[in-house]
Amino acid sequence: MNDLTQLQVTITDHVATLTLNAPPVNALTRTLNDELTLALDRISEIDEVRCVILTGAGKVFCAGADLKGRAEVIKGPGDLLAHSRRTRECFHAIRECAKPVIAAINGAALGSGVAMAASSDILIASDTASLGLPEVDVGLMGGARHAMRLFGHSRLRRMALTGYRVPAAELLQLGIIEACVPPAELMAAAMALAKTIASKSPVATRLGKHTLNVIEDMSLRDGYRYEQDMTAAIGKTEDAREAQAAFREKRAPVFVGR
Repeated sequence: MNDLTQLQVTITDHVATLTLNAPPVNALTRTLNDELTLALDRISEIDEVRCVILTGAGKVFCAGADLKGRAEVIKGPGDLLAHSRRTRECFHAIRECAKPVIAAINGAALGSGVAMAASSDILIASDTASLGLPEVDVGLMGGARHAMRLFGHSRLRRMALTGYRVPAAELLQLGIIEACVPPAELMAAAMALAKTIASKSPVATRLGKHTLNVIEDMSLRDGYRYEQDMTAAIGKTEDAREAQAAFREKRAPVFVGR
C-alpha cells in the first residue's frame, strides 16, 4: 500500500498495523479519511492479514475532524453531504472490516477519534490517552452516537455538553478499555493481543466478528438464533474440524482459512 500518504501500513505475522500519520495531531483530513477506508477495504480481502491494529503517530491518536481544511472540502452545494457521507463510511469501514480491529489509543481521541475507537472491536490505551467530545466548544457535534456504544447515559451527556475528556485510568475503571499501559508498552501489548487473535482460525474470527456486528441490534431471541445458525456454519469448515482434531490430539492446530 505504497500509494498512501497519511496512513502508514505494515504487515507482520498476520497482523496489519495502521498508523494515522497526519501531523501535527492526526486530524481526520479528507485524505486520511479516504486512505483509511481504502486500506481497511483492501485488508478485508487480503488472506495474509488476520488482525488489525489501529493507532496514531506521535502523542495524539486523532484530534477529530480537520476543521482547518473544512473550507477546502466544502465549497458549494452538495459538498457537505458528500463530506458527511465519506466520514460515515470511514467509521463503518472499521466496524465492517472482515478482520478484528484493535484500537491502540496512544493519546487523545477526540470527536472522530472517539468514533474510530468505538467502531473498533477491542480497545487498549496508554496511560496518557483520553476520549472526548469537544465539539460543543466550536459549535458542532460529532461522534456522540458512536460514543453511546461505549458510555452510559450520564457520562456521555457530560462529555457532549461540557467537553469533558475521560482519562485512560477512568476508561479502564469503566470497562471501556482492556488495558491501560505506559506509552512505551502500548504497541507491544496491542501486538500480543493481535497475535493471539491471529493464531485462531481466520474463518472463525471473520465470521465471529460478522455475527457480533449483526446481532448487536437484534433482540435476544433473534440474535441468539442467528448466532446458533452461524455456529453451525462455522462447524462445517475445515478449520473447525482441524481445531477439534488438534484438541483431541493435544497439539497446536494448523489452520488453512477454509
